[in-house]
Amino acid sequence: MKGEELDALAAEVVTALSARGQTVAFCESLTAGLAAASLARVPGASAVLRGGLVTYATDLKISLAKVPRDLVARHGVISPDCAEAMAVGARDRCSASWGVGLTGVAGPDSQEGHPVGEVWIGLASPDGGVTAARAVGDGPEGGLLSGNREAIRAAAVSAALRGLLRAVVSGDAEHAVS
Repeated sequence: MKGEELDALAAEVVTALSARGQTVAFCESLTAGLAAASLARVPGASAVLRGGLVTYATDLKISLAKVPRDLVARHGVISPDCAEAMAVGARDRCSASWGVGLTGVAGPDSQEGHPVGEVWIGLASPDGGVTAARAVGDGPEGGLLSGNREAIRAAAVSAALRGLLRAVVSGDAEHAVS
């Protein structure tokens, strides 16, 4: 996704959240703050962007986002379970309406047995609903996100913002991420 397209998507998210009087917070691993920064580029973002947690390291997912240690031990950090817990952690720790969690592998090497391009996005809604889905791209291995590190990170942010936008508009986290 080109920068202008990401900016336009971020602007749609800000508009949708503003229209509903809602806010968002992010817990980001592989994107390292790129999702929050993408929203912050939009004029008026301060009305909806509460903040975020950059939890690149596993121990920070546990200490800052309150991802349960036993969840990490059972499922690993590259999992839908962890993405959901990160989203809840962002929402709750930042007192936001919505929480978004992004975790995955940007490369160049696999991690924990997961291939480059595997990305999970979690979403926690104002009503307590939580869901996660794998970001789907056109990569050679079953729809993984493809490209270099920056392309994978940008595609992950794009997928997260599209999912958040769908959820905010519908009011339902279950229709959000894909």
